[in-house]
Formats: sequence, C-alpha cells, structure tokens
Amino acid sequence: MKNATKRLLRLVLVVALSVTGLSTPALAQPPNGDFRARIEAIPGMRVLGERPAAPGQIVLDLAYRQPTDHRHPDEGSFDQRLTLVHKSTQRPMVLYSSGYDLGPSPNRLTEPTELLDANQITTEQRFFGTSRPEGSDWSKLTIWQAASDHHRLVTALRKLYRGAWISTGGSKGGMTAVYHRRFYPEDVAGTVAYSAPNNTDDRDDSAYDARLEQIGTAECRAAVKSVQREALIRREAMTERYGRWAEGERNTFRTIGSVDRAFELAVLRLPMMFWMHQPTGGCASIPTAAATDDVLYAWVAKVTQLPVYTDQTLEAFTPYFYQLGTQLGYAQFVTPYLDGLLRYPGIQEIRSYVPRDIPLRFRAAAMADIDRWVRHRGSSLMFVDGENDVAVAEPFRLGNGTHDSYLFNVPGANHHVSITGLRPDDAEQATVALRRWAGTSAGSVIGAQPAVDHQRRPDVSPCRWACLRCPRCCR
Repeated sequence: MKNATKRLLRLVLVVALSVTGLSTPALAQPPNGDFRARIEAIPGMRVLGERPAAPGQIVLDLAYRQPTDHRHPDEGSFDQRLTLVHKSTQRPMVLYSSGYDLGPSPNRLTEPTELLDANQITTEQRFFGTSRPEGSDWSKLTIWQAASDHHRLVTALRKLYRGAWISTGGSKGGMTAVYHRRFYPEDVAGTVAYSAPNNTDDRDDSAYDARLEQIGTAECRAAVKSVQREALIRREAMTERYGRWAEGERNTFRTIGSVDRAFELAVLRLPMMFWMHQPTGGCASIPTAAATDDVLYAWVAKVTQLPVYTDQTLEAFTPYFYQLGTQLGYAQFVTPYLDGLLRYPGIQEIRSYVPRDIPLRFRAAAMADIDRWVRHRGSSLMFVDGENDVAVAEPFRLGNGTHDSYLFNVPGANHHVSITGLRPDDAEQATVALRRWAGTSAGSVIGAQPAVDHQRRPDVSPCRWACLRCPRCCR
C-alpha cells in the first residue's frame, strides 16, 4: 500500500508540473439555456434530456441523426444516442465509446477525461441499444460505417469544441477508437486504447492457447483445467441448476440450441474469462473436486457469466457477435484435457451466438488492413495492455512507420487496466504524451519533437519516410 501511494503521489506531482502554472482558473460557463440552444442548433442533433451534474458541468443526453449507409446518405437514417459532459468549449474533448451501447452510466468520466480535465462525448455504436437503423440491414454494420458515424459526429461538434480531440475506449471500445483513426486519422489528436485485441488472422488462435499455458502459476493453471473437467463430469447436476435458473427467469436457449450446449460452451470459455477478470488471489477461490455441486455451480456461473448464453442476453449483443463473425474475428481454444467430456464439435464457432436468419460472411482482410495501418502509417496512438490479459494475446504492434506512438503493459494486470496502474516511469511518459497531444502541457508547441519516435531507417529515403509518417500523404 505504501508503494502504491508513493507511485500515485509521484504521478500527481508529474501531472501538476506538466501544466502551465500551478492551477487553471475555472472558465465561465454559458447559461444552461444558451448552451442547450447551441447544441440543438447543430443540424441533426436533438437534446433528449439533462442529467444531474457536478458543479461547473452540464450533462446532456443527445440523439444525432446518422445515415444508415454513409455511401448512400439518402437511403435511410437512424438516431445515434450520445451523452455529453460539457465543461467548457475551451477545454479538450474526449471521444469515448465502450464499443457497445451507452451502458448504465454514460456520464462516467474516463481516465483521459480526468487527466485532461476535458469535456467528454460518449457514443452508442450503431445497431446497439436504441441506435438501430430501421429494417436492420446487417450489411451496414461494418467498422468503416461505425468509423464514419464518429467522423460525422466530430465534424459537427467541432464547430463548438475547437480544441484538441482525444479518442479512447477499452476492449472493444479501444478497437473502435483505432478503427476510427485508421479511416479518419486527422479527426483526433491522439488515441488511448486500453486492452484492445488485434486478431489479425482468425484462422490461427495459437497465441491465445499459448498465453493460457504461460499465465499465472503452474498450480493455478492446473486448477483451472481441473475445475473445467469437474464441471463437465458433473454436467447433469450443473445443467439441472442452470436450466432451473433460466426457467425461473423465463430465459431460453433457442439460439445456442439447449441448456446443455450453452453450458458446454461456457465451460470452454472459462479459462479466458477467469484470467481476464479474476481479482488478486482469485486462484484460491477455485473449487476443488471435493466441493459440493452448489459451490461448484455458483463459482462456474459467476466466472463464465452464464446468463450471457441465453436468448435474452444474446439479443442485446447480437451486433457484437455479428461483428466478430464478419470482421473482428473470434478466438477458439484447444482443450485436449477435456477429451471424452465434450459433446458438441464446433460449438465454439461464432455461428453458435447468432440467429440463423442473419447471414455471416467473414472478411479476413479487415483486421489485417488495420494492423498494417498501425504499423506503417499510425500516429499518436497509445496502447495500454495488461501483462496477463488473455484477450490481448494478439496485441496491436508498433512498426517502423508508426509515429509518436506507445505500447505499455501494466505489470501483473488482467483486462482491467489504467495509465495510473503503469510503472511510475511509464505512467509519467504516458501522461506527458497525452497532455502534449491535447495541447495542455507546458511544452506543447507547434513543431515540438515527440517524446518517442522511430528513427528513420537507412534504407528508406527521407521523402518516403516523411510519407510514411503522414497518414494523409500515402493514401
């Protein structure tokens, strides 16, 4: 605890020293009614309501009219839900997405927002929540269409917020932020992506299997495999409880096929879920073979999040699984230690999660294109990953063409990471870079050299190198 406190105090000191002066006086806020009027004056924008806010803030729930197809904007539209936390038009703006719907707390401030004392716009992604085009033409759910939603929103709001924009998100939200940058690299000054997977080859999941064989201690890995086996050995007792719970909640399993199929799929995903989310000391909680059926079921249900596999939950996340099955890719795990206990070959295929009337055609080139852009043309990108996170077994990588970008690992961390969780030197470097991108650091001047940059390779001409460092120049 003392070491953690010292690290936090050091980071606070670094942040304080990086800002011009000792403090920034609060900027005068516009009258509530006047600001709402300015927002509503943006074509296509509607104010749906106002939330309670901290002093000096205004929090508005918004709807912004987006084309269903950005290539054919006259062929239908939908309202994209947003939540705006406004402090001042003079402050930076953070563009945040979870990658899904708005969630229960869309006015929660992200780490970059707090570090920059910025405004924040939280976006619901197309096809998620209530941001659904009429008719649900699933072919319009692509990473380019979603990135174009963000581009159009940034263009509209920049008329009010003329300062630097920073994009951020965690997990699928981090992926969303990177995809936006790939197609519209100049929309924001920098991107912070937390725990963002980079599945460049959906045919090869060996990196995930390897990570599961390296993570934690040998004893803990063995205990995870043992509890998987025990759950399948006691399959009848486990599925009886699972089915009884589902019946009580009026939940069904039409998409996956049965409670037995759903349980087997959940058990196959158990190691990934455990290592992604297990708290400190989580290995000690793993039930042994001596545990009762009730204890074993309760633990498996919690770790695997059994409600996820019901129709009622899958319906809300169908857009996510559709994206996995068409562009993002999905990890499947080899489990030779479960031989003789599995009943459903192919149950790990993404089709298990998506109703049969929704077509799935995987586009293998999508993620490879994103990966190439990051390594050859990406700029002002920051990736923050957990050292023990199975989800980022295939992480984003920096390359010779990547400019002013960073890759950090939080020691011993899982899927839940932060800049403040980094080693003190890394936290300092990340914070300084973020503030420089946002134009809030003391040394932020036009033409200043980045804290980290790749040196020009001797085999690349100065002209070509300049092109590689400029995403717009090499289109």
